[in-house]
Amino acid sequence: MTHEFKHIVESYNLAKKEGYKTVLATVVALDGSSYRRPGVRMLIWENGKFTGAVSGGCVEKEIERQVTTVFATGIPKIMTYDGRFRLGCEGILYILIELFNPNKEFLNLFTVTLKNRKRFSLSSYYIKEDSKNYNYGTLCFLEGKTFSIQGKKINTSSFYEFTQDMAPNNKLLLIGAEHDAVQLCSFATALGWDVTVITTPLQQKDIFDFPGAKELVPVEPELLSTENIDAHTAVVLMTHSYAKDLKYLLAISNTYPMYLGTLGPAKRREKLLHEFMEQKPDVDLEFIENIHGPAGLDIGAETPQEIAISIMAEILAVVRNKKPIMLKDKVNGIHQ
Repeated sequence: MTHEFKHIVESYNLAKKEGYKTVLATVVALDGSSYRRPGVRMLIWENGKFTGAVSGGCVEKEIERQVTTVFATGIPKIMTYDGRFRLGCEGILYILIELFNPNKEFLNLFTVTLKNRKRFSLSSYYIKEDSKNYNYGTLCFLEGKTFSIQGKKINTSSFYEFTQDMAPNNKLLLIGAEHDAVQLCSFATALGWDVTVITTPLQQKDIFDFPGAKELVPVEPELLSTENIDAHTAVVLMTHSYAKDLKYLLAISNTYPMYLGTLGPAKRREKLLHEFMEQKPDVDLEFIENIHGPAGLDIGAETPQEIAISIMAEILAVVRNKKPIMLKDKVNGIHQ
């Protein structure tokens, strides 16, 4: 969710530069089931342009119709959308629509918060019925400070509250620079992840070789900085060199990423881990247990693109503590 809100803030900055007002629509509650869950948002420009989505497309059309009064009066509103007969999702959405006009201090602190990979939270205040109220709205809590995204004070007493804790953006550290790394970078970027590519200086790669990558670092394993590998970072070793993989594995052995994958068959993994343990006998067991190799889910992947999908699917399953199954075989609801 953090990357979606980041895109909304970026879109607002562009709209403001071009002289357009913007309105934020947030799904704050749901009765039943729906395509997306509470916490999804979209930003609508005064000229009709929008960033983000709250459903598969039908709800957005109604939101576009409802925002006209908010643009005209500045009064926030709650709209309800009954999808039981239109979407087939058997749910009623409650959507808060409000002006998005945060102040400069918020924008500056938000940028710093993302850069420093710190948590923040958003709380929306409303009632569950079609209505308008000057005090409906969303507050953002950054670094101990409270900001109204409307740019004005609101009285939040006697309302429902929907709060969302926003973790640092997911990060993917790709150690390797071959063609399959390019594909994995592409898919991770499409999911909103921050991607950093690690190469050796001799490979003479450029960040433009990896569309979407946030950073490319040419560095030998012995000089690799690991301070930015945190609990929201996934790492994939894919140098296609056994010796390099071993050296990089030793270099990151003091970290605790949320996922660590290696390419290659099981025999290569066992050999890699055996030699790794010989050189690093005191390594934390948690680090070893977090190694996934061969990386990826068994979906019959053959091409680099398919392999990238397989790896990203496994990363998501591990990060969200899910055992992959076909949804048609799931007994409970999709989101349960």
